[in-house]
Amino acid sequence: MTRDNSDYFNLLYTRERKKINSILKNAVKKRKPASLYGPGAYILNSNGKRLRPFLVLLSAKAAGGDFKSAYNAAAAVEMLHNFTLVHDDIMDNANKRRGRQTLHKKYDNNTAILVGDSLLSVAYEYLLKDCNGKSKSILNSFTKGLEEICEGQSLDTEFEKRKQVSLAEYMEMIRKKTASMLKMCCEIGATLGGGQPADVKAMANYGLNIGIAFQIQDDLLDITATEEKFGKQIGGDLIKGKKTYLFIKALDKSKGNDHKMLRKVIERKGIKRNQVKKFKKLYENLDLLNDAKGVINHYTKKALKSISTIRKESDREILVWLADSLIMRTK
Repeated sequence: MTRDNSDYFNLLYTRERKKINSILKNAVKKRKPASLYGPGAYILNSNGKRLRPFLVLLSAKAAGGDFKSAYNAAAAVEMLHNFTLVHDDIMDNANKRRGRQTLHKKYDNNTAILVGDSLLSVAYEYLLKDCNGKSKSILNSFTKGLEEICEGQSLDTEFEKRKQVSLAEYMEMIRKKTASMLKMCCEIGATLGGGQPADVKAMANYGLNIGIAFQIQDDLLDITATEEKFGKQIGGDLIKGKKTYLFIKALDKSKGNDHKMLRKVIERKGIKRNQVKKFKKLYENLDLLNDAKGVINHYTKKALKSISTIRKESDREILVWLADSLIMRTK
């Protein structure tokens, strides 16, 4: 891929992100009551990456269609994503999201729960605008994705209470909680683009595998990023006692006092903020950061292999660029 292509893809992403932001802004702009849709606008107008709607658009194009056929569906998956974030933040009692106050902190829990529910209902409304005779397949993908996200969130919550979680269990959880939504975005986009079953399957596999890579990259950034860029508290997973890829691998690889220290994190259900640097050093000593990068690269390669059958080289190239961008991101 040339530098010129990369610059063009960045410009295309920026342009389409603005279009999605405009659709999202108008989606709740004139709705009432303001007590519901005002907080809804606060969430939808936040500075998100819009990765999921962009995947819908790229998948529609890769399957032989165009962006125009999928803008409402793209907005719908972003609404669904924000619905999950609002509820996740309540469950995690998170203070910040995308560098701003979380909805339940800015308003209150009841408002946040109701706003999340309303975003889901508006998401279905927008999804139906683009179905065009393919409603059964598209609604099935959307609903199945939602089911798996809820199952993944439930597993994540369950893991917080358990003293032992295997790496295989963790991978299954992130497959459902994070990767299933990216898979769903690609399925819906490819279906709207008129793709054949093989095209839809290829794009679904791409979404699934970059979703897994994306989540492990998120685990890595939680300990290596800066709070200014990441938009969330650094070391938040350790502070909350979450069993991430890094933590589970640390338990597997550590010995002696290091292993005892990690077991205490589970017993105490987290660490203090001033201990984050200490645990980051432990992760570095165990070579866990490189382990995580290796797994991220593995799933990224699987994603790229799945799109080798896409007919247009330009469509393949932008999907390669996107995958590379995700594993090189700092936020």
